[in-house]
Amino acid sequence: MAEVAEAAAPGVREEAVFAPRPRLVEGVRAYGLIVSMWLRSTMAYRASFLMTAVGNFTATAFDFVTIMLMFAHVDALGGYSLQEIALLYGASGTAFGLADLLMGSMDRLGRRVRDGTLDTLLVRPVPVLAQVAADRFALRRLGRITQGVLVLGYGLVASDIDWTVARAVVLPLMLLSGAVIFGAVFVAGGAFQFVAQDASQVQNSFTYGGNTLLQYPPTIFAKDLVRGVTFVVPLAFVNWLPALYVLGRELPLGLPSWVAFLPPVVAGGGAAGAGLAWRAGLRSYRSTGS
Repeated sequence: MAEVAEAAAPGVREEAVFAPRPRLVEGVRAYGLIVSMWLRSTMAYRASFLMTAVGNFTATAFDFVTIMLMFAHVDALGGYSLQEIALLYGASGTAFGLADLLMGSMDRLGRRVRDGTLDTLLVRPVPVLAQVAADRFALRRLGRITQGVLVLGYGLVASDIDWTVARAVVLPLMLLSGAVIFGAVFVAGGAFQFVAQDASQVQNSFTYGGNTLLQYPPTIFAKDLVRGVTFVVPLAFVNWLPALYVLGRELPLGLPSWVAFLPPVVAGGGAAGAGLAWRAGLRSYRSTGS
């Protein structure tokens, strides 16, 4: 019996070594492999990539040009100067650009559900979310991120900010947490498309529309709308609350200043909620049968 146990021991150890990796690790690895494939495809036509990236940069830059044209006729918008709005615009644009780069392909899910091509993803030994998010990874979206970073830099330099350690810490947390919050909205919108099937525009109203909303100060919107994007769909944590703290302004709705440090908590909760919504949507999926 001792010999049998001793002979079985190496097999037990080997099984432990080759135990399945956590689902999250497997998904991140698969995402990286798919992205690298699309990057190689993109770099095969570098001139085309440069032109589309510049085009993406230029198209998004027109949004800020519109704001600059407004300030050709007014000195302030909702009590905010051009430099302060540039900070809001740049923070939202950078965070959204990162989420759009990493998760922007989620809006194609409804099409896959309708034509049945999602079935091909289900039979692969790779998490479906990783496959959908990395599908047709568009490096040209770096143009949007670059434009957002440039406007953000202008806002930070031109605004009269009384820098402290706390404000310096809030800034990177705002950008990273904002990207996660937008990413969670992308995933939750994708989960909704399992049910609605043709809801990409509904998803875009919260992602692209939310980004446009956050480019302007909360003082120009009705309080009910501000409450909605603070307590219902917490997009205000992308830039409004932390950016106003950096600028030394009062937070909307009479919120205390410590709320500006909550974006990482909101981002974590949003990511967890989006993950649960994705699982529920995936379980409810029924093939087209064709």
